[in-house]
Amino acid sequence: MKISVAQFAPTDDKSQNIETLRMLAARASAENSRVLVAPEASLFHPKQPSTQEVIDAAEPLDGPFVTALAEISAEHGLLIAAGSFRPATGDTDGGKVYNTQVILDRGTLRAAYDKLHLYDAFTYRESDYIVPGDDLPPVLEVDGFRIGFSTCYDLRFPEMFRHFADQSVDVLANGAAWVRGILKEEHWMTLLRARAIENTAYVFGSGDAGPRSVGRSAIYDPLGVQLADAGEMSPTIITADVTRSRIDDVRKTVPSLQHRRSLFAQAVPAGSPA
Repeated sequence: MKISVAQFAPTDDKSQNIETLRMLAARASAENSRVLVAPEASLFHPKQPSTQEVIDAAEPLDGPFVTALAEISAEHGLLIAAGSFRPATGDTDGGKVYNTQVILDRGTLRAAYDKLHLYDAFTYRESDYIVPGDDLPPVLEVDGFRIGFSTCYDLRFPEMFRHFADQSVDVLANGAAWVRGILKEEHWMTLLRARAIENTAYVFGSGDAGPRSVGRSAIYDPLGVQLADAGEMSPTIITADVTRSRIDDVRKTVPSLQHRRSLFAQAVPAGSPA
């Protein structure tokens, strides 16, 4: 199965973002891809940091953005995962929104993942306008392969990816708007490769290529071999084959998932009474 990663710079023009995704989906289809992974916040990205603009741009799951993505995925026979924002539910959210990855497969909404880990780091505070999700990230089967989906900062939490390993995942897909900063590009590339190596799974990382993000969309195989790197190119796609034989061969050579010990789950937290 072929999987493509979209790299582009989402703007504050939602219709333009849709047209860019439409063009990239057509390119992925022309390469016979079955899946297209797009960046976090593909729906909308303000010219300047503005939490209120993001809140105002949020759409429900039956809004224009998801509806258009459903049409695109149906037209090209693709599963498309792309970042959106949707209004948060409940009376205590103060007008905040969810950072939601929507996953459309051949015209049908298969999952909507509300980002669990909010990026309150490197002087940025995503929690000022985002509510964290409460549900585990989705794992979907696509043409015989199991794919686990995550968003940006989730990449820094290896326990989330061990959850995916426990779900027998073959592919890890992350859509990001990885903010620029000291060593940030190096962190992004290192973490993508680490998640591939430690879980012996393919990793497809899609990055926002706008001026405030690092871009560098990349693909790694289950042994951590880099298969593609989009660099600074935008808009563009990168594509790689996912094969059962490569997954099986790596897991036979490095059966680390089989060697996991249960002692860690039983360990007493530091500072707790013995």
